[in-house]
Amino acid sequence: MMNLPPVTKNLIIINLLFFLAKLVAGRNGLNLDDVLGLHFFMAPDFRIFQFFTYMFMHGNITHILFNMFAVWMFGRVMETYLGARRFLLYYMVCGVGAGLVQESVQYVQYLWQGLGAYETVNVGGSITMSMADYLNNWTTIGASGAVYGILLAFGMTFPDERMFIFPLPMPVRAKFFVLGYAVIELLSAMGNSGDGVAHFAHLGGMLFGFLLILYWRKNGGNGYYGRGDSLFGKMRRWFSDWRNRFSSYSRTHMKVSMGERKDDYAYNARKKAETDEIDRILDKVRKGGYASLSDEEKRKLFDASQR
Repeated sequence: MMNLPPVTKNLIIINLLFFLAKLVAGRNGLNLDDVLGLHFFMAPDFRIFQFFTYMFMHGNITHILFNMFAVWMFGRVMETYLGARRFLLYYMVCGVGAGLVQESVQYVQYLWQGLGAYETVNVGGSITMSMADYLNNWTTIGASGAVYGILLAFGMTFPDERMFIFPLPMPVRAKFFVLGYAVIELLSAMGNSGDGVAHFAHLGGMLFGFLLILYWRKNGGNGYYGRGDSLFGKMRRWFSDWRNRFSSYSRTHMKVSMGERKDDYAYNARKKAETDEIDRILDKVRKGGYASLSDEEKRKLFDASQR
C-alpha cells in the first residue's frame, strides 16, 4: 500500500472504510445501502448524492475484494500514466456514468412492466408490497462500473500487454481480455439472468470511459491520447515541448555573468538528461510493457507524470 500512487491508495482505503462502516451500522440495525446505495430515481428514497456514494458501497467481502484487487492491479498503472487528478476524474466519470446507464435501464423496465398503473405489486404467493417499497428495493451498489472503466482504459493503453488469466494455460493480450469481459457482460445483461448483478452498469462504466478517452484523444491535453498518436508518442512530445519552452525562456533571460551562465548550462544539461531518461523508459514500456520496468524506473516515470 505504501508504494501505491495516492488516488489508487486512497480509493482502496475509502472503500474499505465504507465497508467497515456498513458492517458496524448493520449490527446496530441500520442498513447503509438504504441511505448511500443508488435507488431508482422514481423511488421515494432516491437522492442525487447517491450517484457518488453508491460506488463506495459493496454487498459482501467477495464483492469488495474483487473490485479493490482490480483497482490495485490496474488502477495504479493508469494513475501513473494519467496523473492523479485525471485518473480520479476518469474513475468518477465511469462510476457516475454506470449509475446513469443503470437508472435508464431501470426506467425502461418500469415502463415495460407498466408499474405506473399499480399501487401495489405481488412479490410472491400472497405477499404484496406497496409500489413505493418495491421501487426502493431497486438499489445499485459497488465500484464495478468504475472498475470496468479502468479495465477498458488499460486495454486501450496497453492493448498488446500479455496477461495470465486463471485457468487459461496461455497469456491473453489485454485488448482481448477487455473485449471478452465486455461480451460476457453484454450477453449476461441481454440474458436477463436475474443474478442480482448490474451488468448494464458495468457496460455503462466502459461506455463512459470510452467516450471520455475519445474526448481526450480529440482534444489532446496533458500528453494523453492525442490525435492519432500512441500514449508514448504524446508523452514524449509533451516532455519535449516542456524542454523547448524552458530552453527558450533560459536563452531569452540569459545573464552576462560567466558564473550564472555556467549554472544555466548545467541546469539545462541536467534537464535534458532527465528528459532523455524518460524517453528511454517510455521506449522500454512500449517494447516490453510496464512490468518490464525496475522499481527505480517506475518511480522516475511516476514522478515525471506529477510535474
